[in-house]
Amino acid sequence: MNWKTISSEPLFSHPPYFIARKDVCERPDGVLIPEYYVVELPESVITFGLTTENEVLVTEQYRHPVAQVSIEFPGGFIDDGEEPLQAAKRETEEETGYVFKEYTYLGKVAGNPGILNNFTHLFLATGGKKEEQTKLDAQEDIRVQLISLDALKQLITNRKIIQSLHLNAAFYALQHMEHELGESNNGSV
Repeated sequence: MNWKTISSEPLFSHPPYFIARKDVCERPDGVLIPEYYVVELPESVITFGLTTENEVLVTEQYRHPVAQVSIEFPGGFIDDGEEPLQAAKRETEEETGYVFKEYTYLGKVAGNPGILNNFTHLFLATGGKKEEQTKLDAQEDIRVQLISLDALKQLITNRKIIQSLHLNAAFYALQHMEHELGESNNGSV
């Protein structure tokens, strides 16, 4: 089922945020796809953080493309030469000031593989404490909050978390905690 790329034409470039291109592809059955548009993005990370008090670390920030404040988890792009775990730690510390004792890799997901070429790596971080000041980028305006696991589940149930990649992070983190940590938390997940 894999397609062969015959040619690729750059259309617009604004690294590190995105590069747009037009590919000409051929399917295995010989059918030519004359225009397939792809947006290249760096890989990214999202950290579902659980503090030493068993509270979930969430952020709120305005997302201009959808003109809404979005409830999310710390995350961002992976820098050149950086491993996903390093990026998860860096982004979490920069955006929230929290440092975590343990990080568990939950896997990677593709946000929109029909047009985007990147993956987002998901982490569960536990044992977090506020130890640093935030180091936000110039365009970032982030509010940090701690909420209970029950409050998080209510936000999900009420469809208050609009960013699908962050919902993936919550799903895999909660699933991991239920299956891997359920006994040590006495079923409190």
